[in-house]
Amino acid sequence: MKILNLYACLGGNRYKWNEVKEDIEVTAIELDPELARLYQERFPNDTVIIADAHQYLLDHYKEFDFIWSSPPCPTHSVTNHFLNAQGVERFPDMKLYEEIIFLQTFFKGKYCIENVKPYYEPLVPAKKRDRHLYWTNFNLPNILSNRKAPPITANKARRKTQHKDLCKFHDIDLSNYKGGQDLGKVARNLVDYEAGKTIFETALGIIRKQNDKQTELF
Repeated sequence: MKILNLYACLGGNRYKWNEVKEDIEVTAIELDPELARLYQERFPNDTVIIADAHQYLLDHYKEFDFIWSSPPCPTHSVTNHFLNAQGVERFPDMKLYEEIIFLQTFFKGKYCIENVKPYYEPLVPAKKRDRHLYWTNFNLPNILSNRKAPPITANKARRKTQHKDLCKFHDIDLSNYKGGQDLGKVARNLVDYEAGKTIFETALGIIRKQNDKQTELF
């Protein structure tokens, strides 16, 4: 089974996939060379490519059975309300919706696109689970994970050390990260690995039913 993991970061969503299915071939796309290096150390059997995930999707989507995409979320986040008040004005990055529409229309496999709950009404209907939105072409369980992530704080002093709690929650080590991104931001961008596992299990179950010439969705 060939899987494309876009905007891979450190593979929070991918962490438990081998517990669901051992014989998977994962291609991970990450633009930050340092994050790509740490991802490769964490998942040595995955193919890691340093590239623009958005363009890679367009060029290679036909090669995969399952696609996961987690496009950058800051321009969609509710934090834009107070950032706007501080003079930080920006358009929402519409690559998110480009990928949703593209996969909805052209991709023959199963896909999941993940992002945060936005400050506006989503332009394409999504499945809301906790503080995340998911666009998929299969039904999702109402509960993706029973794990409780550390709360996100607006306190600047607390945010400087909060990444340590998030690293523990996601079972990652950022101590060797030598890139330029904020560690807290990197840790906050990761998907709960139990949610990633549940979503993959659900998608894989549907794929198996289709391979057995069954048409029922669950």
